[in-house]
Amino acid sequence: MTTARTPAVTSEVIAIRPGPPLSGTVTVDGSKNAALPLLAAAAALHRPVQLSNVPANADVQAMLTLLQHAGHGVTHPVGKPSTAVVLPSDGTHIAPELHDTAARIRASYYLVPALLAVHGRAVLPWPGGCRIGERGMDQHFKVYEAFGDRTLVNDHGYSVEAGESRTGSVSVMLPFRSRGASIAAILRAVVAGCPLRLGQPNLSPEVTSVLQALQVAGWETRADERVLALSPPASPSQEPVVWAVPGDKIEAGTLACAIAATRGNGRIEGVHAKDVAPMMAALRWLGVPVDAHQGTLIVRAEGTRPTHQPLRAIASLSPGGLDADFEPALMALTLGMHGTHLFADAINPGRHSNLIPQLARLGADIHQTSPTQCRLTGPQQLTGAGVEATDIRTGSALLIAGLTARGVTTLGGLEQLRRGHADLPTKLLALGADICEVTP
Repeated sequence: MTTARTPAVTSEVIAIRPGPPLSGTVTVDGSKNAALPLLAAAAALHRPVQLSNVPANADVQAMLTLLQHAGHGVTHPVGKPSTAVVLPSDGTHIAPELHDTAARIRASYYLVPALLAVHGRAVLPWPGGCRIGERGMDQHFKVYEAFGDRTLVNDHGYSVEAGESRTGSVSVMLPFRSRGASIAAILRAVVAGCPLRLGQPNLSPEVTSVLQALQVAGWETRADERVLALSPPASPSQEPVVWAVPGDKIEAGTLACAIAATRGNGRIEGVHAKDVAPMMAALRWLGVPVDAHQGTLIVRAEGTRPTHQPLRAIASLSPGGLDADFEPALMALTLGMHGTHLFADAINPGRHSNLIPQLARLGADIHQTSPTQCRLTGPQQLTGAGVEATDIRTGSALLIAGLTARGVTTLGGLEQLRRGHADLPTKLLALGADICEVTP
């Protein structure tokens, strides 16, 4: 017996209406935020890497294209579209299209170490991606300078020139727990083949997944809140290695908030419990029963009574802190929950200026106390209207809000949502959401 497959949502505008509580089981894709540095690590390692559970979202596809433009071989085993094999660069050329592709995604900066290894120089445009405030690269440049590299910047982008080869250990102290700078330091050490001591590292799942992958490749890694230590293998190998992208914790958290918002019951498979622990804590604080077991997140919101406790959702880079990308989904959920709830995201200082005006179109009353902080008092009754996914997480929050708003909500800008999620509306549809495509 075969199970009917939910048709994919492919249009650029969808309509969402409130319906019955969401229920059922869905499986999350691989994590975009983990896949991007893992692909860059595969390029930096300079040996064949097979990476499974690669998501089909637009940003990851752009990274695969960037690897090809940089001279790496990228193939997919027959019948396994979510598995990518990355082969070392032939070192002959960099395609001119690399610059245009790199400008589309923020994670293009992860390719600097691999470009230095093969070409001795990396010339890239300023990162693209979601427009959610200034997120500079100063810490990246300080990392490269610690390795003896030279950096130059101009209005259009930046360049990094490799310094002399190093054999001794490199020590870097980060002023704050930057995920991007932590990964830059790790990959630069891989290319240099030298030990690294990184102070005040970011230890998010996206960073630890790179460390675990390098362990498979023979590197020795140790990490705690104070220092991350990395040592190369005693005998470098050119043998292929096999890695896997972890499940998308943000997609899992978004789906959990959608199920909770509709007072439904659902199972979300393919995610590690520790990766979604901060989101689970927030849901339990609000009175939503949630548990995780053997890679499955279980939400049982039907018939439950909210706690009426105010939520403080403060984005944090600290180990075990709330990932900033969880915040928009929680904001959409708490619009329907009793209490006065506080949200703060100083990591992405422009996110609220994207999200709050769009929720306001649905009738949400959210008070901004500063550019990075806001509060709202629920429950609020939303009314359907035309809204736009101005960035990935705004799009996912609007999907949740549309599930509880009276009438019809039309959501455009799905190309932004697909940069981070290949088919999030389709997963909601599989859980019973009333979503349909709007044709021009």
